[in-house]
Amino acid sequence: MRTTPLHIVIPVKNSPESTSLTIEAVINSKSEIDFELTVYDDFSEKETADMLDKLASKYNFKVVHLSEVTANPSPNYRLVLQMAQTKAVSSGAHIVIVESDVTVNEDTISKLYNSVNNLDNPGLIAAVTTDEKDIINYPYLFAADLNLGVTSVKKHLSFCCTLLSNAFLSSYDFNKLNPEKSWYDVFISHKAIELGFFNYLDTTCRVIHQPHSSRPWKKLKYRNPFLYYLRKLFKGLDKI
Repeated sequence: MRTTPLHIVIPVKNSPESTSLTIEAVINSKSEIDFELTVYDDFSEKETADMLDKLASKYNFKVVHLSEVTANPSPNYRLVLQMAQTKAVSSGAHIVIVESDVTVNEDTISKLYNSVNNLDNPGLIAAVTTDEKDIINYPYLFAADLNLGVTSVKKHLSFCCTLLSNAFLSSYDFNKLNPEKSWYDVFISHKAIELGFFNYLDTTCRVIHQPHSSRPWKKLKYRNPFLYYLRKLFKGLDKI
């Protein structure tokens, strides 16, 4: 029986410290399946871009500098999703998206991958996020009330650390995603359910999440909500 390939995608926008932790944790994962790692650099500053090139040379993964692909300013999450989907569908692969403010555990990738064959028609499968004390944090605060294990959920799943099954990737074309939006986890979660898939959250599969360390301006939402929503309104940021 042919083993389904696995592609890991890390979108990056600056934040070199958290990004390097993310990459090295993925590289050091203990997984029964070999995976292909691609880092998508979304117009990061030179310090981060240079660091990514050095890490790519050291660990033998691919970096796509989006500045060489498009003139469209950051964020380019839609383009990242489109490029990753095209590659995954053509090779029959699942995708695991790991955000650059997330640190996976050694078994995270393996758990997500193995879940695909054990669950009913999965679209998305997400690891739950925690702080460094293993306390569930944003964006999965609701999961604190769930039983320990894998649960089918109707709430949207974040892309913090989430597997998108090849079956789902082959069922919806990301070229149809609204170009006016900035982020797509809410829409894609709902689309998977609309197409008859189930989305799952695994509370035994845990990753450390430093919310918004890859997008520091979003922390204004908690420190200064008024200024955050002014920027959101007048600069057109953070559209979901």
